[in-house]
Amino acid sequence: MAKKAKKKKHEDHIDESWLVPYADILTLLLAVFIILFASSSVDQEKLQRMSAVFNQVFDGGTSFLEQPSPVETPNAESDKTPQQIQQNSAYLKDQQELAEIKDSVENFIAVHEMEGQFATEMTDEGLLVTIRDSILFDPGKATIKPEYKPIAKELADVLVSDPARSILITGHTDNVPQSSVEFASNWELSVMRAVNFLKIIVGSNANLDPRYFSAKGEGEYKAIAPNDTAEGRSKNRRVEVLIQPLVTEDGSAAKNTQ
Repeated sequence: MAKKAKKKKHEDHIDESWLVPYADILTLLLAVFIILFASSSVDQEKLQRMSAVFNQVFDGGTSFLEQPSPVETPNAESDKTPQQIQQNSAYLKDQQELAEIKDSVENFIAVHEMEGQFATEMTDEGLLVTIRDSILFDPGKATIKPEYKPIAKELADVLVSDPARSILITGHTDNVPQSSVEFASNWELSVMRAVNFLKIIVGSNANLDPRYFSAKGEGEYKAIAPNDTAEGRSKNRRVEVLIQPLVTEDGSAAKNTQ
């Protein structure tokens, strides 16, 4: 009796090895989209959600996103105490008021077409107004020229502020020696120029309190240009009016105030 031939069992096998890299790609895309989502803001809540998702995707573990963010929060003001915010606000307000005085002085300069004789600058010490001494004094003299007294009086009106600010007037000279009967050195000359200019300013406006004014002379020792040329010596001969701040950067009252 003939043996029946066994039927061969036929099984179709589908190669599914491609599913592994496909799953990896999907995982990476998920990670990319999560990062793009969170990068739009450094909000701490988003970072926590993002960290949780990564932990689930990569089977747990400590996520690098759980570490403190090195990026500062956009609202850094919220980290300050109410006192610090108040101090910062007082400082900014004071700087704004100084800037307004600067605008008034520059308008005064423009009206009188004295851009070549006056200059203004905001410094760490306050608003500095520089005046070339050639428009105020004759060489070797400390008496203000009569024709410029009205201009000094108009400048006094600009210096009125409420509350009053401390104002320091400083005289400077070049290095040409002084040996006149009136002035034995450039120190004496620079001091008297500052004092005489102060008298004109304070005496021109009853709203200016003399207690907030002071004067000093630096002689030739605070030069702003070389003294080896006529132009340099002309720049060094000057009177400076320093309008001082009321509030320091840390919010405290300036020491120069009365």
